Amino acid sequence: METKIALIYQAAAAPETDGIIKPMKESGYADSCADIAFALKQQNIDIITPTNSPDANNDLDWCFPDTSIGIQRAIELGANTIWLNTVLFKGHPVQKFIDEGIAIIGQLPETVDRFDDKWVTNGLLKANHLPIPKSTIITRQNLLSIVLNFPFPVVAKPIRGRGSQGVYLVEDEQSLQHLLQDMMTERTYGDVLYVEEYLAGEEMTVTVMPPGDYWIKDRAVRKPSYWALPPIRRFNHQNGIAPYNGVVAVSENSAALSDFELEMDDIKLLCAQCETAANIVKAKAPIRIDCRADSNGKYFLFDVNMKPNMTGPSRPGRENQDSLTALAAKKIGWDYNMLVRNIASLYWTKSS
Repeated sequence: METKIALIYQAAAAPETDGIIKPMKESGYADSCADIAFALKQQNIDIITPTNSPDANNDLDWCFPDTSIGIQRAIELGANTIWLNTVLFKGHPVQKFIDEGIAIIGQLPETVDRFDDKWVTNGLLKANHLPIPKSTIITRQNLLSIVLNFPFPVVAKPIRGRGSQGVYLVEDEQSLQHLLQDMMTERTYGDVLYVEEYLAGEEMTVTVMPPGDYWIKDRAVRKPSYWALPPIRRFNHQNGIAPYNGVVAVSENSAALSDFELEMDDIKLLCAQCETAANIVKAKAPIRIDCRADSNGKYFLFDVNMKPNMTGPSRPGRENQDSLTALAAKKIGWDYNMLVRNIASLYWTKSS
């Protein structure tokens, strides 16, 4: 059966979970949906869209809302595979269609629901002997009696965040109290926040691909286990934090490592650790893991992103929209078109 792919974007905010809120991206990732769909269409892959003649400049011409009605409409128009370029959670509308046998490109909703929680995920990685920064969670109940087992400066962030949005470097206890109080009053991220030790060394981000069949350097390659794309170095931090990609394009502060650097023992170890992490969470699609070294050069895994950003330079006027994953893919010879083509081959069903 010929694969016919429809992409879905986030139409509404994910539900609050135990006092924790994951804020919604304004576009709901419709921009990257359109980038992906346009790239696939250029390669003559059958893409199902809401309109027969989608406009390259109109994101919503290329994708469907991730509601039951939106997904059903995509299927009625001929889609037999749904690319989940959206925020997933337990009970997401797409689960019904997964149960009915529709093919999926993306993660299991219940897997994302669990591992989108930094506290849960980092605790699991630590239990599996992976290097994780020291951390604690702060609630309204313990806000006025914070006890840290690591020194300042520290990093305060949402438990269910998006990239570096809402992430702050804090220099002292008084500043931390004020920041956390403000964040809880605004309640953008809910009533529970995350504080971890600040790592002063270099930052890397590693995209890990799941097992599968790929096309690399003009030949078919079978990857029997999780494998890391070349790490991307982050630089030009603002106040110690990599700026949110909605403010600064990642192409302006990120670059692939050199061939020489990729052969260094600490980088090989980091990639192996990220591959182990992907196996622990049983990723069914690419994930991105943010990592940073301490002052001694030892790398720690600090953020597992179950849905990496997937913008790319496929459409006219989007030339500077490479994502971190797209930058990593270039290092192995994949342009954006080839990246999304390879991801499209990773579809799965409930029975697989």
